Amino acid sequence: MYTLDTNVIIYYLDGNDSAAETLRPIFSSDAPVYLSAMSELELLSLPSLQHEEFVKIGQFIRRLVTVPVDSRIARIASTLRRRYHIKSPDAAIAATAMLTGSTLVTRNIKDFSQLSAVQVQAI
Repeated sequence: MYTLDTNVIIYYLDGNDSAAETLRPIFSSDAPVYLSAMSELELLSLPSLQHEEFVKIGQFIRRLVTVPVDSRIARIASTLRRRYHIKSPDAAIAATAMLTGSTLVTRNIKDFSQLSAVQVQAI
């Protein structure tokens, strides 16, 4: 099981080879692929987003299991924020991986390296 960080999706949709190579086996397996609703917010609120990109992101997101930012995620994320001083979006994404017991796939290993409770895979 995997949770995708926002940056992985951006790189994948932009045609980045390392993102595509990393995601190809993930999507070909039967394991669920999760997305934090926080990543959905980040993706769909990019200031330069054109209509075609909005549609492309929406089509991609439909392939994933979106996990809402509910009270459980908020509580886990708040603990991560207090303990590790990470940004709220990163804390919510890490909390999603923790709650689902999945590996967090990201390009920004540095942002999550201090979180021992989260297994991280780089693209």
